[in-house]
Amino acid sequence: MPSDGPSRFPVFAAPPKGNHQRSPGYVPGRVAPVRSPPPAKAPPPAPVKTHGLPPNQQATFGLSEENRSRRECAQSLRLRKNTLICFGVSAGAFFFSLILILSLTSGDILDANCPDHNPSLSDWNPGHQPGKAIIVTRGDLFRLEASATFRSLTIRSGGRVVFADHKDGSKNITLRTGHILIENGGAFYIGAPKCRYRSHAVITLTGRSDDKDVPEVPGLGRKFIGVMSGGTLELHGQERVAWSLLTKTVPASGLTTGGDTFQRNFSRGINLRVVDQDTADILLRERYDTHESKNDSRRLTQLLRSLPAGRIVTLAVGDSAVKSLLDETKVAIEETLGSRYVHDLKYRQAWALVSVVGGGNTSCSEDVREHENHDTGGRAVARRNFTTVNGVRFSVSAYSEWKNGFPISGFQVDAVDQVVLNLQDEVQPTWQPGNQIVIASTDYSMHQAEEFTLLPCPHCTSRQVRIQGKPLYNHVGEITDGVDMRAEVALLSRNILIYGEMENSCYGNNLCQFYGHDTYGGHIKIFGNFSSVHLSYVELKNMGQQRERSRYPVHFHMCGDVDQKGGYREPTYVDGLSIHHSFSRCVAIHATDGLLVKNTVGYDTLGHCFFLEDGIEQRNTFFHNLGLLTRPGTQLPTDRNESLCLSIKDKVYQGYTPSPSTECKAVSTFWIANPNNNLISNAAAGSQDAGIWFVFHSSSTGDSHGLVPETKAELTPLGIFYNNRVHSNFKAGLFIDKGVKTSNASAADPREYLCLDNSARFRPHRNADPNQPRVAAVIEALVSFKNNDMGAWIRGGDIIIQNSSFADNGVGLSFASDGSYPSDEGSSQEVTQSLFVGESPNRGTNGGQNKYWGLGGTDGKMRTLPRNRTFPIRGFQIYDGPVRLTRSTFRNFIPTPERYTTAVGFSLKNTWQLTPRNNMSHLRFHATVGLRSFFGRPGQWFEENDLDGDKNSIFHDVDGSVTGYKDTYVGRADNYLIQHPSCVSKPPWNGVICSGRYSQVYIQTQGAPSLILSINRDEYPAAPLLLRGINSQGAPSQQYQPVLMMSKSYTLHWNGQAPREVVLSLINFDKDDWVLFGLCYPPEATFQIVADINDRQSNTFDDITDYGPVFSLADLESRPLERKYYFDQNVGLLWLYLRARHGRDGHSYCSVKGCERVKVTATTSSQRTCNCTSKAYPKYAKTPSAVLPMPALDTQPCLDCGAQQRVFTSEPWTSYLQTQVKSLSVREQKRGDNMSFIAVNDEMIPFTQPGYLVVSVDACSGKVALTASFTKMDANMKQHLTTGIPKRSIVLMATRGQPEGLPDVAQYLIPLGLAKEADLHNKESVALWAFQGSASPPPWVCLQAGQGDHVLGSQERFLPLALQAYGCPPPAAQQTRRDLELLKQATGLQ
Repeated sequence: MPSDGPSRFPVFAAPPKGNHQRSPGYVPGRVAPVRSPPPAKAPPPAPVKTHGLPPNQQATFGLSEENRSRRECAQSLRLRKNTLICFGVSAGAFFFSLILILSLTSGDILDANCPDHNPSLSDWNPGHQPGKAIIVTRGDLFRLEASATFRSLTIRSGGRVVFADHKDGSKNITLRTGHILIENGGAFYIGAPKCRYRSHAVITLTGRSDDKDVPEVPGLGRKFIGVMSGGTLELHGQERVAWSLLTKTVPASGLTTGGDTFQRNFSRGINLRVVDQDTADILLRERYDTHESKNDSRRLTQLLRSLPAGRIVTLAVGDSAVKSLLDETKVAIEETLGSRYVHDLKYRQAWALVSVVGGGNTSCSEDVREHENHDTGGRAVARRNFTTVNGVRFSVSAYSEWKNGFPISGFQVDAVDQVVLNLQDEVQPTWQPGNQIVIASTDYSMHQAEEFTLLPCPHCTSRQVRIQGKPLYNHVGEITDGVDMRAEVALLSRNILIYGEMENSCYGNNLCQFYGHDTYGGHIKIFGNFSSVHLSYVELKNMGQQRERSRYPVHFHMCGDVDQKGGYREPTYVDGLSIHHSFSRCVAIHATDGLLVKNTVGYDTLGHCFFLEDGIEQRNTFFHNLGLLTRPGTQLPTDRNESLCLSIKDKVYQGYTPSPSTECKAVSTFWIANPNNNLISNAAAGSQDAGIWFVFHSSSTGDSHGLVPETKAELTPLGIFYNNRVHSNFKAGLFIDKGVKTSNASAADPREYLCLDNSARFRPHRNADPNQPRVAAVIEALVSFKNNDMGAWIRGGDIIIQNSSFADNGVGLSFASDGSYPSDEGSSQEVTQSLFVGESPNRGTNGGQNKYWGLGGTDGKMRTLPRNRTFPIRGFQIYDGPVRLTRSTFRNFIPTPERYTTAVGFSLKNTWQLTPRNNMSHLRFHATVGLRSFFGRPGQWFEENDLDGDKNSIFHDVDGSVTGYKDTYVGRADNYLIQHPSCVSKPPWNGVICSGRYSQVYIQTQGAPSLILSINRDEYPAAPLLLRGINSQGAPSQQYQPVLMMSKSYTLHWNGQAPREVVLSLINFDKDDWVLFGLCYPPEATFQIVADINDRQSNTFDDITDYGPVFSLADLESRPLERKYYFDQNVGLLWLYLRARHGRDGHSYCSVKGCERVKVTATTSSQRTCNCTSKAYPKYAKTPSAVLPMPALDTQPCLDCGAQQRVFTSEPWTSYLQTQVKSLSVREQKRGDNMSFIAVNDEMIPFTQPGYLVVSVDACSGKVALTASFTKMDANMKQHLTTGIPKRSIVLMATRGQPEGLPDVAQYLIPLGLAKEADLHNKESVALWAFQGSASPPPWVCLQAGQGDHVLGSQERFLPLALQAYGCPPPAAQQTRRDLELLKQATGLQ
């Protein structure tokens, strides 16, 4: 019996004859019984019949003569029962199979795991039949041996098509067809998981959207691969590293110096460039007119004689150079540069030279061309390749010619075709010359992603590749300020390619008003109850159809459970796909659960890339996927940018104009429509809006509408979120907020179906039941950098962010509560063990749609900027709260004259409430933080800085790690409701630090719209707080939420008629907290005052108690525990106590019994303005005092503050060493700097004497092994560098003063990993990171030299530890990779 042996996939051999007992629901490839079909409201589509040519033009192919004989046999059996004939045919089949086995080409050995080795298959060479609609059906078991062309291919009812392969990969097959339809019982194979396809397979999907001769297939359209119920699709290319990370920065142009390009006409004489051989920097640009000036010739001679050996010199003649060219100059050029042609150079000859001083003839590249009739016989070109001291290859070229009567000369110093990428993973040999790759942006603009073709690279290691051309932009390859900003590098090429054949331009009704190119690509669609689908290492190009819904590169359409829960022996997955230049999404998961998507790249796509569609998709796992350059699309409002949002109005109600900022502008690389999905180790590296967006559907939408009564997405606990990275996104890296509109457009709500909606609030509970305990949503190990607006915006609770990093974002992280009182239950939001970096050394590249370029960072140099040159950058933004920020670190927040850059800031122009329960503790601020907090000032971005939220900005410094004052509150300097005389002013912050107890009173009014509330504290009556309210002006009700110091008295006044009804709710009051309120009313007013407790879950009111009157304030103050009020008719103030009688639980705004309230209903006929200030004061004025004394300033450093981690990397299982090298030149000393040191993690090793400091660190353990200092380069230092450094050591070197013998050090650094001997003559300082003990130096090996105004300063670098490449032994207990453990947990796979 043929078998596929141990493979877990469905067997490829045809089943033997005979009837086996199977369950009624049996489908090949699945464990019986299969799951029940979806509910009747949305049944899976029935298998689709082929719509092709008329029957007389369709072709049904049999297997072979042997197969036809079998069919004749069967007919004879039915007619004549002739067993003898059957015996003969069976014998023939046996011999045929034997011959097939023995005749497998090139000596291939049968492998039961290889689908093309199945002996039941017949060779198939159908040829090119573009007009044929091919049907492969029962008994047709084909091995496609050669390229073919069909109109369509349908496989059904036991039919099978398998691509032939060859062990040497030479079986290259291209199948061109309009579509491939795999119906019930049909199967299509290219390779298998245990027998991957080695040759090159191409499926070209052809057709146009307007081709009327080819009818659309219902549910599929045209240009597709479709898998129906019972169908099998197995595509498995060669395994390759799908994407990796740079381990060494690739600068724009490939050179840190930027390279140099020069061309000029009529630049007469000898043009010269002197190039630093160690750095490729241009040291001198000069022209010597040796045609007219003998003095210029002498100057050139003097220069050449003065240049040190090893310097690169390049010369090019412009026009002519010989009339005044002295013999001594010619001799100098011959002797210093090795020229062979200069001595005989003639009038107007074109001459170019590149050479090395002192290198002789062998170092000289030289060319000369004759001049005749204002032209030369081609261009004289000289070119030589070089290597910097840090191993970067570059070329220097010069050229000279006459062309059309013009003399042209020029130079180029660049790295064209020589740039080598250093990668984290071993990509050789599967990344091959000719393959396409893409390098992600590491700047604010996603458009700095760049594609390259790989070139042969004999000198490359297994972790290196060489690219064609040169990069236009800087791509970071380092840990910067502790944040992993390394660029992703993805391989786009695969040996199985499926692509849509495209027209040269847009045509027909393919949205040509929005796109100039054809967007009608191919697509793959899988329907429910398929038998088996697994796709791995396949390239999909030009896929997706922008004008059509449900036409995506890979689309699982209403498949239900596709893992073991759905009855699949091998859970369904897509793995290692490359989806690029897509016209509609990447992978769409539609009403499908349990799918695994891993190692897949989605690049340059329209619309949401990795896409959950209807809001009911759950248990899907995204593992180690990369998406980048996600562009806007048209299909959903959330796909659209502003222009598309305003242009597409066919589904809004009667001429309604959409609001782009609130309804559209949400296109995301990962669009997650239900929180119960898993994201592990993914990268969202550039989207028009968001990298990862969690959106919440209140009900199932689209085709799933009605399948479930409600999704409860807002209440559903978050799946696994671990080790994801988001960067180069315009709106936000991570966005958790908002829902979608789930009703059609109408007069009541004219917005389009599925537009963004602001009603959703994420508040996860156990079992999605609000009556059960909350379940914290944990965001762990998020790396977020270079997002133009926000690193992360997260609304809801309970939510915890831990072990995460935010760098170079407009705003690093902002939380928003899951609502406002009374709907908000008081959720918890926490950030812990995290890092915030304002402006890192990653200065970016000016270009690639980066709009803003200005000064910034700790070095004060030019850099790309988020939002605007003046935008106030903030690390952690407080919006409302409550939030806890603890055990976190801040670095590099330096304000500039143009903008405020602050570690902890507030939402701009904020109308919303802020709670004093925003707690800060155990925070560490580096010396590079110039502004720890800032409360805004009137001006750009802040406008008048006078909205309610602006004025009530406040946070609690729990332990004094922000201010130095323990258990204090920091608020705005002009808010006297929170102050007392001992408060400490912080003018740079526009803030004030106060002790005390603080809470909020939520004031709701009815019956008097558009009122401004004026609140006076009796101790500061001249400094009222004016609040506008958070509702729009003119609203019938209004709400105000002032922050108040407890145990104080306040008066409340209005700028109009007093409201008919006022409800005062106690927010964040602890038991026995109180304030005394005086509300202004007309003297003739009468009142009904009631206290109650509101149970928000049941919306019921308990403990309803009336307030009774007393007749003096003194009487009221003597009875603070009673529910009494006093109305001073002479002044117009209604006095009453607000006191909490119950305690709170956790972070709830309200007490454990409910929300304690006091409701005041006033009856009056007065229309006058109710502002009683002039009568209230000085009568009720009091002397300011502190409820709690101010603590003493704590000047001791907090030893346990800040994040424990030094490095936040996308490979948490790798340890890193933090190093700092601070060399000090004489010039720096004269400027007052006296610090020189080497630091390793927390260990500072200073040195104060001129000379050298060399520190050796064990590369396996990270421990300092040896420290040595030398006053000069002598025999002792030579011995130390040659034999004194232990093997497997990271070597750090710093210098102080003018180190003696510096040039002699260079030769001893080559064994430590430098590419060549550096020229250290005239250098004033050096900083070195090197390695002792490896034949192939690590990519981080680096030598920097300072000279003149170029000083080194303090250089920080993070180096990986314990790598096998260092020769480190594997750890005794292999560290468990948490991402792999979480993958097992998410999928149940072992």
